[in-house]
Amino acid sequence: MEKADILIYGCTILTMKNREIIKDGAIAIKNSEIVFVGKRASASGIHAEKKIHAKGKVAVPGLINCHTHVSMTLMRGIAEDKPLKIWLKNAIWPLEAKLTAEDIYAGALLGCLEMIKNGTTCFADMYFHEEAVAKAVKESGLRAVLAEGIVENENKALGEKMFKNSLFFAEKFMGYADGRITAMLGPHAAYSCSQELLIKIREEASQLGVGVHIHLAESAEMFKEFEKKYGCSEVEFLNQLGFFNAHVLAAHCINLSENDRQIMAENNVNAVYVPIANMKLGLGAAKIHELASLNVNVALGTDGPASNNTLDMFETMKVGALLQKLAYLIPEVLPACEVLKMATLNGAKALNLERNVGSLEVGKKADIILIDFSKPHLKPLQDIYASIVYSAHGSDVDTVMVDGKILMENRQVKTLNEQAVIEKAEKHAAQLLARKP
Repeated sequence: MEKADILIYGCTILTMKNREIIKDGAIAIKNSEIVFVGKRASASGIHAEKKIHAKGKVAVPGLINCHTHVSMTLMRGIAEDKPLKIWLKNAIWPLEAKLTAEDIYAGALLGCLEMIKNGTTCFADMYFHEEAVAKAVKESGLRAVLAEGIVENENKALGEKMFKNSLFFAEKFMGYADGRITAMLGPHAAYSCSQELLIKIREEASQLGVGVHIHLAESAEMFKEFEKKYGCSEVEFLNQLGFFNAHVLAAHCINLSENDRQIMAENNVNAVYVPIANMKLGLGAAKIHELASLNVNVALGTDGPASNNTLDMFETMKVGALLQKLAYLIPEVLPACEVLKMATLNGAKALNLERNVGSLEVGKKADIILIDFSKPHLKPLQDIYASIVYSAHGSDVDTVMVDGKILMENRQVKTLNEQAVIEKAEKHAAQLLARKP
């Protein structure tokens, strides 16, 4: 008789490998890894210390949020319904100038709690005081790819300081929290970092063997300003610098030319589709069909909670699919199964984690969520992918597991004190707003 730590049985399993669906299935976990995935009948010889009877539930790989600024939970609801430039200059940047590491920690804890409760098991973050985010991730039990942000804005001394901080963070926190945290370097954008700095970032990233997380082609207005200044697009500019020689995670990718998309495809740039924040700020819709047709790996992200205003990947999947159908006026564009793939397998690839997560397979880490399909809005079940993308909500997630550790069971979070986290965040948000510059 084989021994396992946890046996989940009786559920329907979406492995996300070749669209495989296993009914009345079982998943066995030992030492943080999946050791069996298959029919329940074939798991009869497995003995486990803990058994989870999951009849009526669907097991899916944990969702992966590939672009956010998680500590901006503290700014949720501030400066609503404003254009990007006004939103940034009049509200967000003045508040960010007042942020402390303790604020970042409180905001990150709230974001981690929110993600656990809506089935996100891994996220990519770029912000300031990222060591405080790492601390929150460690406590929550989530998986994360973190990058300390780098902004120069024609201030070379500032850019150099932030660059050194980003390097220090990457070196110190790569493999932190029992390997659940990995690191990237975080240049804000091509327009906010100089050519010299971007080259140094690319060189150091390659030397350290880490990726680079950057905002790319987000605003049409900024695109015009950049083209006027440099005589080319952001993508062409970065390509000329050899920036794409590193593993690049590029968020937004809205204002791209045909040549830009070709460059991204040739350089294996990972694009992150951020539909809700882009819609809310009136920035437009990324052309996902064109990117995917060139075999560009496209993942999904929420962006920060100040511009979304949630970290709910179920919401992002649905809105992301619908926005593409609206943009192209073609209902067949971006079907549900592809959207779920973007939130799982594609996300894992974008974060350089595809060997460990993104699908439910033997040998991969046990990052698993169970969705409760007993709800009225999920009945009757005709198309399981459509039900997850178009009908399910984050609140339908019953159980969340990362590295074989249960973070939430029966909607009860095990790793964080929910009320204490909320109260702490509310306190820090109030202090931030009241704090003088």
